[in-house]
Amino acid sequence: MTQLPIDLLLSERPATRPTISLSEGSDPRVVAGALAARKAGIADVILVGQQTAIETKLANQGASAGDGVSIHDPATSTLTQDFAAAFFDLRKHKGVDEEAARKAAETPLVYAAMLVRLGHAAGTVGGAVATTSDVVRTAIQVIGKAPDAAMVSSFFLMYPPANATEHGRAMLYSDSGLVIEPSAEELAAIAAASANSCRALMREEPRIAMLSFSTKGSARHEKVTKVTDALDLLRTAQPDLQADGELQFDAAFVPSVGESKAPGSDVAGKANVMIFPNLDAGNIGYKITQRVGGYSAIGPILQGLAHPANDLSRGCVAEDVTQMIAVTVLQSVAK
Repeated sequence: MTQLPIDLLLSERPATRPTISLSEGSDPRVVAGALAARKAGIADVILVGQQTAIETKLANQGASAGDGVSIHDPATSTLTQDFAAAFFDLRKHKGVDEEAARKAAETPLVYAAMLVRLGHAAGTVGGAVATTSDVVRTAIQVIGKAPDAAMVSSFFLMYPPANATEHGRAMLYSDSGLVIEPSAEELAAIAAASANSCRALMREEPRIAMLSFSTKGSARHEKVTKVTDALDLLRTAQPDLQADGELQFDAAFVPSVGESKAPGSDVAGKANVMIFPNLDAGNIGYKITQRVGGYSAIGPILQGLAHPANDLSRGCVAEDVTQMIAVTVLQSVAK
């Protein structure tokens, strides 16, 4: 069975412990999750926010700053001036002046991302309070897209419950949180990025299913054509990848159905990377898998950035924060 991110880290710790910045450092869930990550030895953490508020939250949990737990208050930090100058250079072409850049650098999201951009942290995590759109926009504006990435997209890691059926397995669902209506070219890019994420976070070779409401020509429609075009682009760019489509979910997931609907496929019935045709399908699919199938969902996790930055659900608990810190560390190690 595929290990959860924190279990992977505990079994193969990096030579040096990375530092992860947390933009909502006064949220009690974030504090608890950060303390658990530090106690497990998977990361040092920087809690970003108002100094007194964070100290109070730490004290409420019997802890204080020190020994791998730092507090950065953007209002008083000696780094804020440099961060403001860097943000001004990044955004002046969009009309941002020096005063606006200073105010931006004093916001926890921008400050936490600047810690990553300027090398003070290996990655950042936010979203327990902030919206996904704010987290993603800040990551793109401050950290930026990786030079070799076609685009920024997202995915969820899905882990089966203990009582899963014989077919239950860990899977990667993409894009389930960000790109609303990807083109064929974007679908191919999402699949390629997801293959790398599968290797980095699941330690498995990707078997990619390009999902549709059709399997191997059982229906004809322009939306099916988009999926098959994406598969052709993916195979041309990366011929060594195991990828197939178009496949319905049951053909991708259940071996007997895969053998029936797509005989001879090296992916059908055993896919571990599910590429959804649009955000409607991806978001609905992961929620059904989670709520009806009982799977655990970690995400949305971002891919395609120059350095790791990840989003939490506003309904997260402390354990979710710890797992997302582990994900961010694994991404930083893969970089």
